[in-house]
Amino acid sequence: MQLRVFGRTGMQLSVLGFGCGAVGGFMVRGDPADQERTIARAIATGVNYFDTAVQYGNGESEKNLGRVLQKLKPANVVVGTKVRLQPSEFGRIADAVTMSLEGSLTRLGLDRVDIFHLHNPITERGGGSALSVREVLGDVVPAFERLRAQGKIRFLGMTAVGDTAALQQVIDARAFDSAQVVYNMLNPSAAEELPKNYPAQDYGRLFASTKAAGVGVVGIRVLAGGALSGSAERHPIAGPAPEPIGSAMSYDADVDRAHRLMPLVNEGFATSLTEAATRFALSDPAMGTILVGMATPQQFEDALAAVQKGPLPQAALDRLSALRQAFSGEPR
Repeated sequence: MQLRVFGRTGMQLSVLGFGCGAVGGFMVRGDPADQERTIARAIATGVNYFDTAVQYGNGESEKNLGRVLQKLKPANVVVGTKVRLQPSEFGRIADAVTMSLEGSLTRLGLDRVDIFHLHNPITERGGGSALSVREVLGDVVPAFERLRAQGKIRFLGMTAVGDTAALQQVIDARAFDSAQVVYNMLNPSAAEELPKNYPAQDYGRLFASTKAAGVGVVGIRVLAGGALSGSAERHPIAGPAPEPIGSAMSYDADVDRAHRLMPLVNEGFATSLTEAATRFALSDPAMGTILVGMATPQQFEDALAAVQKGPLPQAALDRLSALRQAFSGEPR
């Protein structure tokens, strides 16, 4: 398993991380024995980053990950979890952040987590479930720093969703060590300029900012919530089709555009769309580790096999770029 240096943290993370999210559902609703076997297999193959959140199954993902890690007692794994503040908590951010982390540590059976990510969207002025840049830098960061000083977290993280300009400001402030960034074959704008009138959020080459600030990147929505499997079908334990982040405004539109990328498979660049999408996410050197949601142990094996083939070659990236041009001007 290839390791990449994760920003300025000094950590080396496996390029394939283990996503414990609710979309795939494996660590929320999967069979406990399968969970244990698959995590043991992941660790044996060199996977060392495990990503969870209290929101995944209302604590179930954290509990299940904690149970397995307590049993396996692996050396040198890196665990990340998250806090999503409710609007009713915005007036008492420090207390809410502390309470959330304490609950997460209890469920995980840990004294500290390696990365604690803010899970709220970030916008210029806030509103709804989003926090403003001022609230993030003025309230969230000091609360995180206090927890770091207490030895309960090692590194500060954020989820880079919300308004692009606000995300740039927060990353440029260099308060966070890690950013979870949307990056996939339908929306590569964290790394490159989008064609004119392209139907997706423009993340404004965010990787240039993370690199300059020494922020490690966790790749999220690598399969666009499952749409880049090319199938609208959901596994029985998977969550419902997610609200798209950064791409089309509907899951079906993402699936439709994914189908239009099938020449990558037909022309022999990859054996499946899922493989192409997984390898695409590794193709930019700014990427630290990627998360691929899963519903079954086999889906972990598929992700592993894809990662072991390495990033897509330049010819595949060029073909993909040409195919994406056709999406320009379509409604999002």
